[in-house]
Amino acid sequence: MSVNVNRSVSDQFYRYKMPRLIAKVEGKGNGIKTVIVNMVDVAKALNRPPTYPTKFFGCELGAQTQFDSKNDRYIVNGSHEANKLQDMLDGFIRKFVLCPECDNPETDLHVNPKKQTIGNKCKACGYQGMLDTRHKLCTFILKNPPESNDSGSATAKKDKEKKNRKKDKENGSGSSSEAGNHENFDAPDAVDRDDDDEDWAEETTEEAQRRRMEEISDHAKNLTLSEDLEKPLEDRVNLFYSFVKQKKESGTIDAADKEILAEAERLDVKAMGPLILSELLFNDNIRDQIKKYKRHFLRFCHNNKKAQKYLLGGFECVVKIHQVQLLPRVPVILKDLYDADLLEEDVIFAWAEKVSKKYVSKELAKEIHAKAAPFVKWLKEAEEESEGSEEEEEDEDENVEVVYSPSARELKVETVKPDTPEKEEDDIDIDAI
Repeated sequence: MSVNVNRSVSDQFYRYKMPRLIAKVEGKGNGIKTVIVNMVDVAKALNRPPTYPTKFFGCELGAQTQFDSKNDRYIVNGSHEANKLQDMLDGFIRKFVLCPECDNPETDLHVNPKKQTIGNKCKACGYQGMLDTRHKLCTFILKNPPESNDSGSATAKKDKEKKNRKKDKENGSGSSSEAGNHENFDAPDAVDRDDDDEDWAEETTEEAQRRRMEEISDHAKNLTLSEDLEKPLEDRVNLFYSFVKQKKESGTIDAADKEILAEAERLDVKAMGPLILSELLFNDNIRDQIKKYKRHFLRFCHNNKKAQKYLLGGFECVVKIHQVQLLPRVPVILKDLYDADLLEEDVIFAWAEKVSKKYVSKELAKEIHAKAAPFVKWLKEAEEESEGSEEEEEDEDENVEVVYSPSARELKVETVKPDTPEKEEDDIDIDAI
């Protein structure tokens, strides 16, 4: 969805549009951060580098910013809502984009690092002026000026003139008769040179066409990314399901674990990934498939308890489809998932305490939990035994003493027996002596 660059203008036919800003919060605790997903598209609509508005957010919020131009990731530390950042973007547009005379965003910034000035030129009304450099962002702009198209065109012009002079020299070193003919003609230079035709023509080689298609596809990917994230959760889950299904049908799913994770993160459905993978990758031969696709599930379930809960939901769905074959083998399958590090003890214990009808019927859920009871009991006992052995080891460590002898070459470890209180000597009766 696009909005007016100058949002104070309510005209729906306003020609200057930009995409609505999309923010995605990642991480938790001290590592929480906000990724501005479509910052490249927004900055392109404003004719400014994407680092400028990102740094502006950092200055206004008092937060650190990170730029990864290669992967188009622009990050502001902390958790920030998209609407709040959109309102803040309006402040950036007013200060650094809109012309102060005509309020149009057709302006260019001209930075002079030597004089420490930032000029503003409007292509719509011809206004030229200086920006107020008191804002913190101006320091960043002076150190990181925008790439100037003028300098690039000047360089290209010089290269073209150099090429023309070289060609004239080659023509002049030819036969004297040709040189004489050129002198007799009063034709303009453009007639004698074929360079201009080459400059105006579009390359039609396969490589040039491939390059143009890649540029189009990259832009289309960015647009798709912005559109997909605006869709409801159900639609995004269906997109992820179709992506994994296509990988499976094409026979490339075995080595596509990284691509599948990236697609889930792109659609912001990472936690639900194991539920979809269970439906597409598991059947009545689930024990072998756990080993085969362990890497795929680990990318979602490692240190992610929410994803592990969805994996248990997917497991219940598979048992429902292949009830006759899998219901008697529930404890063995759960142990396989546990041994593969796809499930943690806490998640299994929490799942075992409450019977849920979210994925299967209440009756089937009770049967699955009843079958899983021996495994859960064994897991609890194993955990208690490990805690008991750790306490015994701590007691043994307390009775160990390191003894140092000056004559010895090595340190000796001796076990010291706890002191037992000696019996007190009987009281002596002085009168009995």
